[in-house]
Amino acid sequence: MGDAVRAERTKRLLVARLDALARVASALAHADAERLVELAAVATMRAVALEMIRAEQAEAIWREAHNRHPALPHVAIELPERLAA
Repeated sequence: MGDAVRAERTKRLLVARLDALARVASALAHADAERLVELAAVATMRAVALEMIRAEQAEAIWREAHNRHPALPHVAIELPERLAA
């Protein structure tokens, strides 16, 4: 799998995960929904660190997800430049 294909697949998976979380978030306790969003944030950080997607792409995906789903809990995401050696 080439880098461009991997990046596109990673972006699609992240968008799908955030959309799925937004659909079920209203049925969950706030703490549970927030925890699931935190796990998605960690997955995003790892994808950026492993250079599967660029930090700018990840930020745009999260921004668009919050625009589409305002009720999606916000969590702080610190996107790394790259994986530490």
